[in-house]
Amino acid sequence: MYTAHPDRYADMPYRRTGRSGLKLPALSLGLWHNFGPDRPAETQRAILRRAFDLGVTHFDLANNYGPPPGAAESALGTALKADFGPYRDELVISTKAGYLMWPGPYGEWGSRKYLLSSLDQSLARMGLDYVDIFYSHRYDPDTPLEETMGALHAAVQQGKALYVGVSNYSPEQTREAARILADLGTPLLIHQPRYSMLDRRPEEQDLLATLDELQVGSIVYSPLEQGLLTGRYLDGIPEDSRAASDSPFLNSDAVTEELVGRLRALDEIAKSRGQTLAQLALAWVLRGGRVTSALVGASSPQQLEDTVGTIRNLDFDAEELARIDAIVQP
Repeated sequence: MYTAHPDRYADMPYRRTGRSGLKLPALSLGLWHNFGPDRPAETQRAILRRAFDLGVTHFDLANNYGPPPGAAESALGTALKADFGPYRDELVISTKAGYLMWPGPYGEWGSRKYLLSSLDQSLARMGLDYVDIFYSHRYDPDTPLEETMGALHAAVQQGKALYVGVSNYSPEQTREAARILADLGTPLLIHQPRYSMLDRRPEEQDLLATLDELQVGSIVYSPLEQGLLTGRYLDGIPEDSRAASDSPFLNSDAVTEELVGRLRALDEIAKSRGQTLAQLALAWVLRGGRVTSALVGASSPQQLEDTVGTIRNLDFDAEELARIDAIVQP
């Protein structure tokens, strides 16, 4: 029987999400790639247990995470039943709907029909009565935003979600979503954009500034840029890496000699800070407290422990930030 570590809250910093009362750990666990039938169930449970012991109280999912779609939620459901029954009120569990989940006209995008049906399915897979955060996973250009946001509001009204968020929305779409939700009485809690040292669109497109203005939290995905910022590619492309596979998210053409040179230069900065390249990249997105939390994945408890080591040094001086900018944006 799993018993959580008594000092699990001793080291992890927790950050307030926008203007809400909800705090999230600086690092949250994303169940995107490593939770499904192709991974040993005991390893998955061990990762979740170790995460909680280290103060990682937030587990982030979507209906289509796996593979196959739904597998990550089912895996979490198994672990919740086996290990986390006494700790449900200490966990923040989120899920999303928006991408293709089942065939036919009602299996994706942002209709009320799809979003609420998907949420019911997600709750059944996880064995939960409610999720803490329910997201619209992407903006639907063919459905009125009032309908999509109305479905999120309905999930809260029905007691199936405590808070709501959006992901992959532009600043303008986010602003309108926040307005609609405010009128309904369900505030927009959080936005989940892609953001890393190598992908600065949330800065360049003023999304982070918009979230600051709206007092909406942010939790960023792919802060390690699909593994490029983990140090795995400092000597080229390993045979067992994502870039060497048929992954649609990273291919070998992206790992150029110029990029490897930049990664090596970033690694030197990381070493000077007593960090790995991955720890440097995570600390960078969390710098200054502007981002509420960064989503990380893990294929083993040890990898997760190394990642959580990031929290030992989250501060940068102006010279370090300038050096990083000179490398990434020459």
